[in-house]
Amino acid sequence: MKLDLLAIAAHPDDAELTCGGTLALAVQQGHKVGILDLVAGEAGTHGSAAKRAQESGAASKALGVHARANAGLADAHLANTDETRRRVITLIRRFRPRIVILPFPVGRHPDHRVASELGRDACYLAGLEKYDAPGRPHRPFKVLYALAYREDPVKPTFVVDITSTFAAKMKAIRCYRSQFEGARNAGEIFPTGQHLYELIETQSAHYGSLIRARFGEPFFAHETMRVEDVVALEVQSM
Repeated sequence: MKLDLLAIAAHPDDAELTCGGTLALAVQQGHKVGILDLVAGEAGTHGSAAKRAQESGAASKALGVHARANAGLADAHLANTDETRRRVITLIRRFRPRIVILPFPVGRHPDHRVASELGRDACYLAGLEKYDAPGRPHRPFKVLYALAYREDPVKPTFVVDITSTFAAKMKAIRCYRSQFEGARNAGEIFPTGQHLYELIETQSAHYGSLIRARFGEPFFAHETMRVEDVVALEVQSM
């Protein structure tokens, strides 16, 4: 299946937390959307790889994504090596996405940091005709980084209005009961005293407010974004 948008994440539930609303919105807009989890979550404190696979299946249905795969790499031991790159390249060539969303390259969980670097390297190398990996060469057109929950002084390049799909995002997150039921922090989300679900709503509302919307998800891109009609620019200044 050729995808328009592919989110590459370290663990099952990472994509739902950081860009689930954007993925669901892209599905609503008629795009082919998928998720690639790099590990199964077998080293997590709660749940098991089998349980998280069941939960990710339910979450995928909640978002409406068309495809989901797991690279089968080692949880808590994720590394950017020839072997792991080859496995990710094979899946990129299989799905042939136009746009790829990666984790932001700064984070407290080592797997998240490595997933960002590994994903970007694989996106480039997948386009080399002579690179020894299954599938026809394919290089995604654009790489984006999910910025949700970041505490770094990085201003989003843009924020996606997920007001219409916030309910789908939360439904998908709630599928991961083994990870989030009763939780007050997760992954890159630090505790504030709120329940995790309330904290996600607070964060999403904050980013939504930056674009004068109810809920939003922030993204960073290294490239300067092009504007074709300056008069059509949105987000009121005064």
